[in-house]
Amino acid sequence: MLKIDYLIAGVYFTKYCRDRAMELGLGGWVKNSKRGTIVGKVQGTKDQVENMVNWLSRTGSPGSKIERCELRDFEYLARQDFRGFTIRF
Repeated sequence: MLKIDYLIAGVYFTKYCRDRAMELGLGGWVKNSKRGTIVGKVQGTKDQVENMVNWLSRTGSPGSKIERCELRDFEYLARQDFRGFTIRF
């Protein structure tokens, strides 16, 4: 599970997150939470996930300022639960 606190609303963070995840070939989902954060699940190879974590914690969408990136519940899976990467509402 990932949770990202970001500063500026209206920067389409979930769209850029989905696009980046799809570029990397990751599975999972992302959504805006009611608390003003981004939450989601990311699945892929170790290198794919590390690349996404780097993007989430340091880069983000244009115009965003990431205050904190919290990642938890890391586990190794025999197979991915998600095919593709979606934005949930």
